[in-house]
Amino acid sequence: MTATLVKDAHSPAPPDAGRRPRRSPARRGRVVAVLFALPALLLLGALVVYPVLFSVGRSLFDASGTRFVGADNYVEMFRDPATLKAIRNTVIWVVVAPAVLTGLGLILAVLVEKIRWATAFKLLLFMPMAVSFLAAGIIFRLAYEEDPDKGVLNAAVVSVHDAFAGTSLYPSARARDGQGLARADDGSYRTEGALSPGRTVALPLVGVLPGDLPGDAEPAGRAAERRAGPGELRGITYLDFTPGGGGTQGAVDQGEKGLPGMTVQAFRDGREVATTTTARDGSFAFTGLKAGSYTLALPAANFAEPYDGISWLGPALITPAVIGAYVWIWTGFAMVLIGAGLSTLPRDALEAARMDGANEWQIFRRITVPLLAPVLTVVFVTLVINVMKVFDLVYIIAPGPVQEDATVLATQMWLVSFGGGNDQGLGSALGVLLLLLVVPAMIFNVRRFRRSQR
Repeated sequence: MTATLVKDAHSPAPPDAGRRPRRSPARRGRVVAVLFALPALLLLGALVVYPVLFSVGRSLFDASGTRFVGADNYVEMFRDPATLKAIRNTVIWVVVAPAVLTGLGLILAVLVEKIRWATAFKLLLFMPMAVSFLAAGIIFRLAYEEDPDKGVLNAAVVSVHDAFAGTSLYPSARARDGQGLARADDGSYRTEGALSPGRTVALPLVGVLPGDLPGDAEPAGRAAERRAGPGELRGITYLDFTPGGGGTQGAVDQGEKGLPGMTVQAFRDGREVATTTTARDGSFAFTGLKAGSYTLALPAANFAEPYDGISWLGPALITPAVIGAYVWIWTGFAMVLIGAGLSTLPRDALEAARMDGANEWQIFRRITVPLLAPVLTVVFVTLVINVMKVFDLVYIIAPGPVQEDATVLATQMWLVSFGGGNDQGLGSALGVLLLLLVVPAMIFNVRRFRRSQR
């Protein structure tokens, strides 16, 4: 027994004695994960973390970056009218654009499910997402042009307006001075002297190019030779211009054409008693008039400027116009995401509701929308984050004179820093404000993603 104890005391140590314990597989996996993520983390730090920290620090210095001013830039930011307008416009964007896009995407996603060519329709609506914001801005800048010959929207608006309200044939016409017509305050022309039945009066006008006359206009010479009968007041409106020169002012010369389609009114004692329209040769006649003194008038509607449409790029509509372009681009995104959520809904619940007698509107309102609430929330919050950073469309679509009326925080930050303000301290403060507004929405989105994964 003693020998055995001595032998055990001098026996060699086991092979693993004195070595460090091996790393666990979990720890080794974490190390490998960090090594793989390290390049991305370095890139993220260089492109995101460092610029954020630099902007925060830069916002505490003046425009030159040499003098520490503390929170002065933040105070100045809320005193500047342009910045306050940018904040107001940003609020409009956040309230309107995500709500419109989410609602429109939901409606389209539900309707697309019921059509035969759903894939082609989705592709068509999603196609604007492939267009860069620069190209989309140029497209809508042209579409919003006020000139109907250039802007497609105003071309459509003017066509509809003219179809119902009509348009003036002679917007550039005017009376010759000293030829018996005087311009009134309302834009109409009235005869200067009193007229009585049995007379024929000539109303010469100029300012209309011969090529702009209606195609059915006829020479006015024969109409000028007609004499008025008893109780009749006749006249003629004509273009007092002889092609090639010559002729006598105030007289109907050979080759001068009448002005058809012009409204003429007859007044007695300040009240309108009759109205008529000129014929193709410019002639008109008032019959059955009682004896007395009359005044003839050419209403201002004859000379009204043509309707040019809506000033889409004016101060009043510039923000809704840019939001419209944004909706055009992002509608496909919202529709596709909501459509993906719609395809995962339990069909047995929908069929059970139909069997219980629910109509499609009740199914949509009480089953489809509640079940899609998580998807709708993600789409809405994602769009909120996106509209806070919108820059390209506002900068490209809004013309220079209304740039300040359309500005949002992102464009105001650029304008203050690089677009003429050259105050990077105030621009950095605007950037920090934009970051603070975006961060809560990002945190909310991340939490929802984590909750859904669980």
